[in-house]
Amino acid sequence: MKIKRIIKWTARALLFALILAFLCGFIAYWTSTNDCGRTIPAGAERMKAIKYCEYGSPDDVLKLEQVEKPVPNDDQVLVRVRAVSLRFYDGGMLEGGIGRLIFGLRKPKNTIPGSDFAGTVEAVGRNVTEFKPGDEVFGVRAGALAEYICVRQAGAIALKPANTNFEQAASIPTALVSLQGLRDTGRLQKGQKVLINGASGGVGTFAVQIAKAFGAEVTGVCSTKNLDLVRSLGADHVIDYTKEDFTKGEARYDVIYDLVNNRSFAERRRILKPGGICVLAGIGGSGMHKDTLSNLAGELTASLRSKFGNEKFVLFGVDINKKDLGVLRDLTESGKVLPALTKTYPLTETAAAYNYLETGHVQGKIAITIE
Repeated sequence: MKIKRIIKWTARALLFALILAFLCGFIAYWTSTNDCGRTIPAGAERMKAIKYCEYGSPDDVLKLEQVEKPVPNDDQVLVRVRAVSLRFYDGGMLEGGIGRLIFGLRKPKNTIPGSDFAGTVEAVGRNVTEFKPGDEVFGVRAGALAEYICVRQAGAIALKPANTNFEQAASIPTALVSLQGLRDTGRLQKGQKVLINGASGGVGTFAVQIAKAFGAEVTGVCSTKNLDLVRSLGADHVIDYTKEDFTKGEARYDVIYDLVNNRSFAERRRILKPGGICVLAGIGGSGMHKDTLSNLAGELTASLRSKFGNEKFVLFGVDINKKDLGVLRDLTESGKVLPALTKTYPLTETAAAYNYLETGHVQGKIAITIE
C-alpha cells in the first residue's frame, strides 16, 4: 500500500509539474512581444535601420525603416555606423526555431539585427574619456544594422586598425572566436601542428592567420574552390575534403580546431597526438540547417567521451571583450591578420546578404555598408 501511495503521489506531482510548465510556456509565448508597435515621439530625430518584427525568411521579414535615433547616456559613445559584418548565427536569429528560446518566443525581442560594426564616433557622454568625436572604431553591439548605435565605453569597442577600411574592420570581431579558441582553449604553442576544419569560412580564415601568428604549422581543410584562398592566408598544407579524408592521413596534430564537426569522435581522436586537444568551435554552416542538431549532439557526445581519455574534446564559447579586440587590432596593424572580406552589400540589399549567408558556404566574410 505504501508503494502504491508513493507512485500515486509521484504521478500527481509530475502531472502538476507538466501542467504548470505548459501554462508558464503558454503565457510566456503569448506575452512575448517587441517594440514594433511603438510610435516615434514627436520631435525625435530619426535614422534608417533594418528591422524585423516577426520570424521568417530574410525576404519576408527584413524591412528598411525610419526609427528613433538613440541618444548616448553619460557612459556611452554614439557611433555613426559605416559597416556591419554578419556572423553565422545571424541567419538563425531571423528563422526562429530553437533560437526562440534566446531571441524571443513568439516575436524577436531585439528588432534590429546585426552586431559586428565599424564606424565613426559622433558624440560621447560626459564620463567618456577613452574616445572622442571623429575617432574611427569597431566592436560588437546588438542592433548594429542602423545608422547609429550607442555603445558603453567599457563595452566591446576599440579604435579601428589604421590599415583597414570600415568593411574590413567590421569583420574583425568574428576573429574573437579564432583567437580565444586557439589561444585559451586549444593552448596552441609555437611549433605545434594544428588542423583547421572549415578553414575558408568567416572564422576559419581568421583561425589560419592567427595560428600562423602563434608560430604553428597549419593545415587547412576546405573545398576545391577555396584552396587558393586558404593558401593565400598562410596555411602550410591544404586538404581538399572533396578528394581526401583528413582523418585517414598519416599526420598527427597537437590541436584540431573544428568548425564543422562532421567527423566521428574516433576519427578525430585518431589524428590527435597523445594529450592533444580538439576545440569544438562550430557546427558547420550558418543558421539552422539539416545537420545542426546532429552536429550539436556530436559535440556534446565527444566532449563527454573525452573526459575518460588522454585526448580532450572541449566545447568552446566566445567571450566578447574590449581587451581581445585590442589584441586583434594589434595583430591586424602588424599585418599578421587581415580580414578575408569577399563580398559586400548596400543596406538596401540586406536581405540578399542574409540569403547568401544562409547557403552555408560563404567564403571568408561578408559585410553590409551603411551610407
